[in-house]
Amino acid sequence: MLKIITIIGARPQTIKAAALSRAIQDRFQNEIREIIVHTGQHYDEGMSQVFISEMEIPEPDYNLGIGSASHGIQTAGMIKGIEEILLCEKPDYLVVYGDTNSTLAGAVAASKLHIPVVHIEAGLRSFNKAMPEEINRVLCDHASTLLFTPTKTGFDNLLKEGFNPDNKPPFTADNPGIFHCGDVMFDNTLYFKDIAARKSNIIEKLELKEKPFILATIHRDNNTDRPERLNAIFDAINRIAGQGKTDIVLPLHPRTRKALGKNLDATLHKMLDNNPGLRIIPPVSFFDIINLENHCGMVITDSGGLQKEAYFFKKPCIILRHETEWVEIVKAGAGKVTDTDGDKIMEAYSYFKSNKDSIKYPSLFGDGHAARFICQKMLDNQNR
Repeated sequence: MLKIITIIGARPQTIKAAALSRAIQDRFQNEIREIIVHTGQHYDEGMSQVFISEMEIPEPDYNLGIGSASHGIQTAGMIKGIEEILLCEKPDYLVVYGDTNSTLAGAVAASKLHIPVVHIEAGLRSFNKAMPEEINRVLCDHASTLLFTPTKTGFDNLLKEGFNPDNKPPFTADNPGIFHCGDVMFDNTLYFKDIAARKSNIIEKLELKEKPFILATIHRDNNTDRPERLNAIFDAINRIAGQGKTDIVLPLHPRTRKALGKNLDATLHKMLDNNPGLRIIPPVSFFDIINLENHCGMVITDSGGLQKEAYFFKKPCIILRHETEWVEIVKAGAGKVTDTDGDKIMEAYSYFKSNKDSIKYPSLFGDGHAARFICQKMLDNQNR
């Protein structure tokens, strides 16, 4: 039986891992054994454990309990803990997702021990190496044996970096296999949409049933830790919410909550507190966020995952970053990159509000069976 270790640590990875765990349980239970390692990168109950419980992911076999720290300290602690587990478990593959410090730590630890790395969500590029995530994803890709891209653009990025699409199995770190398989997040959206509608009462709880609203999330340290950017974002949010026509619902990431007290202008903070159109709430569950995405009219975010989820639910998205890895969304006209420029944010808001019915959402993210494809490719390569 194939033994894999899956590394999770942040909310998006927990969600993505659900698709693979479900595929193993449904289709490959007698062929693949999965061991889950949680690094503890997101240690807040509302940011991690609640997603494991709701999505019925098996409880982690290991939890490193790393918690928050500087990039170097956090990543070093993860590498040490993961290496110890790998030496004990001796898996056939180590599976990592996305671009967090947990991703990089897993790839480094496994590749040093000559354990093949499987990178799900490979090939994404912002072309901005000031982003820690960009460094993580590039290094992880170049240490991996099997690389699975969610989009054609991701696949093309790998080709530009020298990956050979004609490599033949068996695949190794020196002879990697690259595959455009679709997005495991889309797998999850299709599977959980109706379940979330039944199990989440967030719309009723916030009395949003008949009220138009915008869903907003802000969490990237580039935005939260730089006062000029944080103030620009919240000034625009305050202006939009203050128009009295559409509420903004903002589930607040712990990092952002801390930053508001430290980096936000006191006068603006008071205005936000007194703005009846701004609904700042604690972090929400996976089912709640799906329900909010499904019912909102627009999304404002600096999250990569939420950009995609907005697209899955056919909602326009304002992207609070210099760039996006999901360039297809922007090319389709369903997303606008505004960074923290208040005027651009307001222009994007006005455009989407006026043109939402004319926006098209072509199929970009696969057929909803990416996780099955990934499992089969791991088995195929192992059997060579």
